[in-house]
Amino acid sequence: MPSKPGAIADAEAHSTSDDAQAHVRMWWRVLPLLVKRPREVFVALREDDETDVDARSEPILAIVIVAGMAAMLLTPAWGTLLDEESLDWLVLAVVTFIGGLLYGAFGYFLLGFVVWLGARGVGVDTAARPARQVVAFSALPFALSILVTLPAIALVFGTDWFRTGGADDGAGRAVVLSIGLALALWSLGLLALGLRTTFELPWRGVVGAMALAAVMVAAVAVVPSVL
Repeated sequence: MPSKPGAIADAEAHSTSDDAQAHVRMWWRVLPLLVKRPREVFVALREDDETDVDARSEPILAIVIVAGMAAMLLTPAWGTLLDEESLDWLVLAVVTFIGGLLYGAFGYFLLGFVVWLGARGVGVDTAARPARQVVAFSALPFALSILVTLPAIALVFGTDWFRTGGADDGAGRAVVLSIGLALALWSLGLLALGLRTTFELPWRGVVGAMALAAVMVAAVAVVPSVL
């Protein structure tokens, strides 16, 4: 007996959904390779099948949010957040999450855009989305910095980290910031490898693309102060 058109459509939709979920699970499994064998991940990013590209959204969202939160914890503004007596730990946690989401999203789109422009500037014919995805996956080491910095802040400095003065003044704060900086540099190295591997740029092209991106980021940072 021939299948009804509705049943065929349902079966196709179910098959498509299963395929999409399989790709999502694959990208979650691939994520740890960024620490051990990052080149394999950046080679996989060359795949332009729409299902595979969409499947990267979940791990990218997680990286972006956590990296944004890691950055917020290290900013000078967060070092004075509890100077306002009306704030407590619960409010601090909520504000850090929301701030990390916004900060991470802004960084994802801004850095993705300028890296894309930098790549285009050295002759790479690519869309903006793959450039953003290379930026996001490169940010994993910096996102993981929160596993070190957050316990150090909570156990060693407590609320002093978020107030003016206190136990975090001096060398202690410098050590935590240095850890964050070291992992940010690791992410920067992954970004260079990602440009080299995913877009098959020569190293001079990688340097050129990152230099152009750095100039544009610096311009964005400086312009508000001179207006």
